[in-house]
Amino acid sequence: MPSTVVESSDSSIKQESVGQGLSKELALDSASSGGAPSKNSEVLGESIKAREREYITGFKLVMVLVGVTSVMFLVLLDTSIIVTAIPVITTQFHSLEDLGWYGSSYQIASACLQPLAGTVYTNFRTKWTFLSFFFVFELGSLFCGLATSSKMLIVARAVAGLGSAGLMNGGLTIVSSSVPFHKSPPLIGMMMGFCQLGVVLGPLLGGAFTEYTTWRWCFYINLPIGALVAFLLAFTDIPEQAAKPPIKAAFDTITRKLDLIGFALLAPAAIQLLLALEYGQNEYPWNSATVIGLFCGAGATFILFLFWENYQGEKAMIPLSMVAKRNVWSSCLVILSISAIALISSYYLPLYFQAIKNDSPMMSGVYLLPSILSQVAMAVISGALIGKMGYYLPWAVACGVLSSIGNGLLSTLAQNTSTGKWVGYQIIAGAGRGAGFQTPLIAVQNTLPPSQISVGMSILMFAQTLSGAIFLTFADVIFSTGLKSTIPKDAPNVNPQVVIAAGATGIRDVVSNQDLPGVLKAYAKSVDHGFYMSAALGVCCLIFAFGMGWEDVRKKKPAGEQV
Repeated sequence: MPSTVVESSDSSIKQESVGQGLSKELALDSASSGGAPSKNSEVLGESIKAREREYITGFKLVMVLVGVTSVMFLVLLDTSIIVTAIPVITTQFHSLEDLGWYGSSYQIASACLQPLAGTVYTNFRTKWTFLSFFFVFELGSLFCGLATSSKMLIVARAVAGLGSAGLMNGGLTIVSSSVPFHKSPPLIGMMMGFCQLGVVLGPLLGGAFTEYTTWRWCFYINLPIGALVAFLLAFTDIPEQAAKPPIKAAFDTITRKLDLIGFALLAPAAIQLLLALEYGQNEYPWNSATVIGLFCGAGATFILFLFWENYQGEKAMIPLSMVAKRNVWSSCLVILSISAIALISSYYLPLYFQAIKNDSPMMSGVYLLPSILSQVAMAVISGALIGKMGYYLPWAVACGVLSSIGNGLLSTLAQNTSTGKWVGYQIIAGAGRGAGFQTPLIAVQNTLPPSQISVGMSILMFAQTLSGAIFLTFADVIFSTGLKSTIPKDAPNVNPQVVIAAGATGIRDVVSNQDLPGVLKAYAKSVDHGFYMSAALGVCCLIFAFGMGWEDVRKKKPAGEQV
């Protein structure tokens, strides 16, 4: 049987090896059945047909990359853009008690649906699944902008979160389907470098919209960009990684191939965990019956989920055999660590500039440029070098080293820290994040066969979402505890609760000029405590990175080969 050849020389090599490997299986199967084609031969023939595809090149590839990257940017932008708008929103809706729900409703909805999204991509066409999730995200954004009450805004944020659940992993799945694997590292590097700007630019854009137009544009901004993305993707064919059931069999696919019971167990576990963190942070004591009950419920439900997934085997929403692979679970821990570091930096550096340096929200965003630019530059450089040299592990190690050093230096920030120092510290920390953000994605893609990549990406995104909820809560507890312990020492005449209630930008309104230097010193120490945790996470990232394996992504492996 002749091997499959496509236009791209690189692609032809990959397709040829697939065709040759499956041809041998067909020949052996035919021989064992006396020369007559067996049912197994027909299945293998369909496998060959499913894998005979061309990759996207030229202008079409550019359109796909621009569209997918724009969507991923909007998803990450949506997690942070509301931060600087929340004070105005609570004033307009008289809803200070709902403050935490504007962010957590989005996060909870996204986290609980992400694992199921991976199996949806596995069983339905990639492009239309991606556009369907994006439509839900855009619909939620529209309702957020039109919200007339606090409850409507919370529900709309949850709708947007449901849509976002399938966008990050869907975008990465599209890229892995569109280009040969050894060409994806530089593309993923550029995509991750750009889309991560959403986290750090969110507070700046949110502050600008709130100050100069209306907070509603924090959500309306998604609509025109969404229209452009839909136009770019709707008329471009996206290759499939594996054969998908026909659309007429959609009901049968949903009932038989989607692990709905697994989803019904994991979603409540994730919701209870995130609610416990939200309540413990804002509404109830950590030792209250409500918080402890939610933690216990989350643990019990998660144990039931594990038993069910083990029973389901390879049909599970999250196959435990996949997670058990060292490259996969270590990649999840690496992306969890990097995401937590990035979020802590994006929340607490603006706090340092606005509270201690007394800069405006706009200028605090400008002062984040050193970390932003170094992160983007290193993401592009590392992605290109991974594609050329073949190894991603050195960059994951560099991420751990630079992140721990950079955040360790950021933990020395004080009121009188010079511009040269905080710029240099940010460059080191940003370069660390940029060096490693795409390495877990590349490691998982290199480990799993094409049919499992969507599920693998969803597991990584689930770990990334949970890291934000868990470690931002830890950072907030560390910061608040730090203020309560350091203010009595550095400003004994000031009540810590008064300072905390005043907020970051209201310190100077509730503290006398005589006590202000001591309060600012205590504030700086408390901000530094958060960067202690970031530095520790950098060390964890370094340790976990060695589990990702020393693999050469340039090697051509027969498709479907398990690692």
